[in-house]
Amino acid sequence: MLRTISAFVLALAAAGSSLAASLNQNSPTGNSGLLLIDKMGRQVRFLDPSTFKEISSVDVGVAPHDFVVSPDHKTAYIPVYGDGIYGRNANPGHTIAVVDLVNRKVDQIIDISPYIAPHGIQIDSTGSTIYVACDLSRKVLVIDTKTRKIKNAIDTEGTGHWIAVLPDASKLYVANKTDRLFVSVLDLKTNKMVGKVPAPNGTQGIVASPDGKYVIVADNSEPKLLVIDTKTDTVATTIALENSTRGVYKPYFTPDGSKLVVCSENPALVHIINVNDPHGKQTVLTVGKDPMGFAVSADGNTLLVANHGDGTVSVVDLKAGKISSTFKAGTGIETLSYY
Repeated sequence: MLRTISAFVLALAAAGSSLAASLNQNSPTGNSGLLLIDKMGRQVRFLDPSTFKEISSVDVGVAPHDFVVSPDHKTAYIPVYGDGIYGRNANPGHTIAVVDLVNRKVDQIIDISPYIAPHGIQIDSTGSTIYVACDLSRKVLVIDTKTRKIKNAIDTEGTGHWIAVLPDASKLYVANKTDRLFVSVLDLKTNKMVGKVPAPNGTQGIVASPDGKYVIVADNSEPKLLVIDTKTDTVATTIALENSTRGVYKPYFTPDGSKLVVCSENPALVHIINVNDPHGKQTVLTVGKDPMGFAVSADGNTLLVANHGDGTVSVVDLKAGKISSTFKAGTGIETLSYY
């Protein structure tokens, strides 16, 4: 186990030190704008990235949750989940909203019927393909962004909620929350499910490391992260989260790959982990109610935390490791991003 942990530390440290090579399309950033997915307010909101004042908003349908941004930062793809929550989604959605980020308007609505309840979404490095988990359909959809048509629908066995695609788009990992106590492994070349990584407590959020060697999964009931080795598709080690007593929600790599950020609820905390020392001392901050999403500014100095439960966003000074301010935004933001 010591050798495995040492290899993990070295791999993450290497990923964090090679910034240009490690930029992850699924952790976007930029200076043009700030995009917020207001699940509770049922809007997509655009804010000034400097002043945090709202510029405009658009309606994309009932309860958008997640998003991806195209590599040219001109388009966002936003699954419209429906008016319920995981396990209680009586009126599930069946669309993906395509939003023009330049003009801040809806460009197209992609109907994915007969598949329903689209939630987690990822994009490949070229921007040619998006992957969408439809939890009630137990599928991950593979959608061509040029034709905006479904190319494949891959069985996951579980009600996949969040997903993580490897940077080379060779495999995709599906967190099935509490429905199936494993992470589904999908081969994107054959479009088949090829493995199951046991997760006895269930899973919440999931993210691939910038180099693709590991997938980090939030444990549903214990304050820890599972670290999956993507070569063997086994749990290589775990990372315990400080000052937390319950399961955690969502892990996120900063765009430069230097930090792993995780939120937990009850108490509402954000854990900032140095990738060079993943088992070392963590920066732990108290934020607003029910933190869910993260965004990092292009200069790497500011972390935004969307506090879904109270309609606020916490502004974190990453250099100082402290919360510098809090602002109101929408009704309940789940995810957000600079672009």
